[in-house]
Amino acid sequence: MSFHNKVVVVTGAGQGIGEGYAKRCAAEGMRVVVAELNAEQGERVVADIQQGGGEAMFVRTDVGDEASCIACAEAAKSAYGKIDYLINNAAIFGDMKIEGYMNVDMDYLDTFMRVNVHGSLLMARACVPHMPEGSAIVNQSSTAAWMNIGFYGVAKLALNGLTCSLANELGWRKIRINAIAPGPTETQGLRNTAGDYADELVKQMPLSRLGTPDDMADAALFLLSDKASWITGHILNVDGGQFMRV
Repeated sequence: MSFHNKVVVVTGAGQGIGEGYAKRCAAEGMRVVVAELNAEQGERVVADIQQGGGEAMFVRTDVGDEASCIACAEAAKSAYGKIDYLINNAAIFGDMKIEGYMNVDMDYLDTFMRVNVHGSLLMARACVPHMPEGSAIVNQSSTAAWMNIGFYGVAKLALNGLTCSLANELGWRKIRINAIAPGPTETQGLRNTAGDYADELVKQMPLSRLGTPDDMADAALFLLSDKASWITGHILNVDGGQFMRV
């Protein structure tokens, strides 16, 4: 899989799985746009990549804001001339409210869905005009999509549907779009949200360990690469066998 001089935009790349995506993409020779709302975290990741000999730039990006998404895509195009890949990782997760549908504040729910579902759409709409044939997009879903627990799971289920719908819309442009559905993955965000419950989930899984950001990056690199040139509209579980769909 050759990614030399390819350009990738990674949203939510300032920590967790998104940071793992950004650093692995850089290690594979890509020029990385770290699209992150938290400037301190985003600039730290860029510095780490540059210190390791990679090429990266930080663009402060709010994926829930259309103008911010457009500005990010235009900055990437201005700096690197094109966008080959987009990884839509940004989401409200580690500090999200743990409430049910019957009592969550509706303004909060609107913001949550704007970021966790429509953020991927807004970034795709912003980036696709700068993407040549053969480009690819990877969305970040979750096994929570099939757990029927709260608005986080519903957001991820909606993202799966969005992924498949966009696969239909973008096929004529020769742009592929797929999603990764991580199982419980060792990040601070998981610990903030699930705490010790994550360890209980692991006990029920065939491959009984937490996932790692590297596990997700391996899958993302495959889906971005020409090795997956006839795969689009697919939701790939990377979850140690947590969910088996037949």
